[in-house]
Amino acid sequence: MKTFEFRAMNTDIQLAAEGWPKAVETGFGQARATIEALEARFTRFSDGSELSELNRSGGRWFEASPEMFDVVSKAVRLHQQTRGLFDPSILNALESAGYDRSFDRIREQGGAAAVAAPVKPNVYGFSQVRLDSIRRRIWLPPNLRIDLGGIAKGWIAERAAQALAAWSSACMVNAGGDSFLVGLPAGKPCWRFTLEDPADPERGIAVLKVKPGAIVTSTTTRRRWQQAGRVQHHLIDPRTLQPASTDWLSVTVLAPHAAEAEVYAKSILIAGSAQALELAGTASQAGTAIEFIAVDQNKELWGSQHSLEVIDV
Repeated sequence: MKTFEFRAMNTDIQLAAEGWPKAVETGFGQARATIEALEARFTRFSDGSELSELNRSGGRWFEASPEMFDVVSKAVRLHQQTRGLFDPSILNALESAGYDRSFDRIREQGGAAAVAAPVKPNVYGFSQVRLDSIRRRIWLPPNLRIDLGGIAKGWIAERAAQALAAWSSACMVNAGGDSFLVGLPAGKPCWRFTLEDPADPERGIAVLKVKPGAIVTSTTTRRRWQQAGRVQHHLIDPRTLQPASTDWLSVTVLAPHAAEAEVYAKSILIAGSAQALELAGTASQAGTAIEFIAVDQNKELWGSQHSLEVIDV
């Protein structure tokens, strides 16, 4: 299996594919072009991106691209399914916590952030976003801004994998923990993924046996920075508008599609052990079958009903 790596979306991108070498190389180029074009559309760190234009449109209808409309439509549906634990309207809280620049810039500038004014709850919530599917328009309430970083990253990884699959017999795209798999490696019944120790990415805790589809890991230990002597991270709990306090270090979700896997990985991590099974149940009730594996503070594994079936012991 040939591999290719590059940097995009403020994370390391890994591509892997089997097939005729020249075709695979072409596929790598197509997948990279797909990721870079969609990153430019969905980034919140460029004033010229479509997402930034959408965020400036509050109070009026915005004519969206097919890509933007698809992702926002999924966000609206998943916000409802997770009962608000997934909430793209936490952008003000993210910036207040110090995530007001790309994570690459935060690292370049020493990993510290200035103290910002306390964030106030939005008068309008994400549940008031409206969609016009006939004209492909989106309406954001006045002064409401959204961040699609996580859900868009998973969605982009799946689109890139589909582009790569046109040139390979089996392939994988991994975008900083958001992976999508197409087909199976030659002669193998599954893909094998190492479940990383959230505190030490060089160390594996278990090996997962994964079928084609999405596998996404979310953790509070990766995107971290200092703000006034306090360690902050990028997972905002919409109930408190603060970086989430949870009894789990990471959650890995397996699902048919990467956008759903990304949303549930973050939502289950924020919910913690008290609500995780209930939240996973809402996904099944909505027609999205997921399995999750959580790593707690003692590095012990927890999971959904059939999660043990994917752990190679």
